[in-house]
Amino acid sequence: MRYIEPMYEVLVFVYEHFWGGQACPDRAQLGRRLSAAGFEREDIQQALAWLDGLRSAGTAGTRIDPDTHAAANDPAMDSALDTARAPNPRSLRVYLPAELTHLGAEGIRLLYFLEHAGALPAALREVVIERALAVPGPPLSPQDLKVIVLMVYWHFGVEPDLLVQDELCDDASQRLAH
Repeated sequence: MRYIEPMYEVLVFVYEHFWGGQACPDRAQLGRRLSAAGFEREDIQQALAWLDGLRSAGTAGTRIDPDTHAAANDPAMDSALDTARAPNPRSLRVYLPAELTHLGAEGIRLLYFLEHAGALPAALREVVIERALAVPGPPLSPQDLKVIVLMVYWHFGVEPDLLVQDELCDDASQRLAH
C-alpha cells in the first residue's frame, strides 16, 4: 500500500467518519477526537488549518445542488461581482505555471477527467485547485489530489457516484496490466 502524508491520513479519517460536513464536530472537539484516534498533534493542526481554508474556500455565493452537482447562485449573494467570479461551465480552464507545477500532469488529467465526466463542476474544480495549492511542498501525487477532491465533495455534501468514487479511492499504481 502506498504511503500517504500524515495530514492526508487525518483528512481521510475525517471524510470516513463525518460524512457531509454537518455531522462534523466543531474544531476543538474534532481536534480532541483526532488526538484520541492516535494522530500526531502537528498532523492534526495541519489538517485543521487546511479544513479551515476549505470552509472559507472561494465559493462565496455558490451552492452545489447535490443531485445534479451543478453550481447554482445563491440569490442572497447574487451580485455582479459574484457572477463575474463564477466560472462558466463551458469555459476552458487555462492553468498558471505554478498550478501546472504543483498539480502535475497526472493531476491535471484527473481534474479534466472528472470535469468532463460531469462529476466535478467548474465551481468545485476551482475549490479543488485552491485547496491543492494551499498544501506546501513538492508537486502533489495523484493520490493526494484524490483526497482533496473527496474532501471538497465532503464539504459541499456531494456524494460522487460509485464509478467516480471507485476512481478516487483506487490506487492506480496497484493495477495489473492485462
